Amino acid sequence: MTTAAPVTVGALLRTWRERRGLSQLELAGRADSSSRHISFVETGRSRPSEEMVLRLADRLDVPVRDRNALLVAAGYAPRYAHTPLGDPSMEVLREGLERLLAGYEPYPALVVNATYDVVAANRGILMLMEGLPEHLLAGPLNAMRLTLHPEGLAPRIRNLREWRGHLLAQMERQIALARSAPLRALYEEVSAYPLPSSAGPDEGGPDESGPDGAVAYLALPLRIEHDGHLLSFVSSISTFNTPMDVTVAELAIETLLPADPATVKYLRSLSP
Repeated sequence: MTTAAPVTVGALLRTWRERRGLSQLELAGRADSSSRHISFVETGRSRPSEEMVLRLADRLDVPVRDRNALLVAAGYAPRYAHTPLGDPSMEVLREGLERLLAGYEPYPALVVNATYDVVAANRGILMLMEGLPEHLLAGPLNAMRLTLHPEGLAPRIRNLREWRGHLLAQMERQIALARSAPLRALYEEVSAYPLPSSAGPDEGGPDESGPDGAVAYLALPLRIEHDGHLLSFVSSISTFNTPMDVTVAELAIETLLPADPATVKYLRSLSP
């Protein structure tokens, strides 16, 4: 029985460079190095310093989780912790996220991890989830499953085909960036969901805005029904700058901004 040889830092860096579509010369220019040195690192003729590993990882936009793998392969200790969100040391972060989500109410907002599991949500999100079947609400909640499942939010989304295409394209970009096996598995699952029978051609539909009743959307809206009302939102996603922890690096805060006056009026009418 043979044992597979350990993956070298050079081989990992070459893989990331090729994923980014860069030549050795282009990477050298970005990292203030030489193509000769990059070649020597990739072939194992030269061991990069810890600083060089991190510099190359930065120039290649390597996710924080994978930067640890590069460091270990080069013989260095991992630089980035991977602290569970429930750890006591994360209390300040959790409280900050909760205040942020609560402050955004009555508009929907949530926090997801790298595979779209929901780690926090406000009452605006809970409102949109009203009436969903229990099997979809059993933890961990997953934003993609909740949105695209034919028994989830999908039947309520008036522009489902367009919104579904947007979400799947978003996941494809993330998979190309991180090559995450769990994210790929989620993508294959949700992309295989059948469209609900109610999903016909995407409907634009007029809203109460402008002289002709039409809304000039500045971004693709999510058009979703709630209790007989058609609501329109545009989505904004925020992440943490220069994260030093894998968990923090993989968190994303998504806020749904009302896209027309009718949605603002309706949501404010529901506020206590």
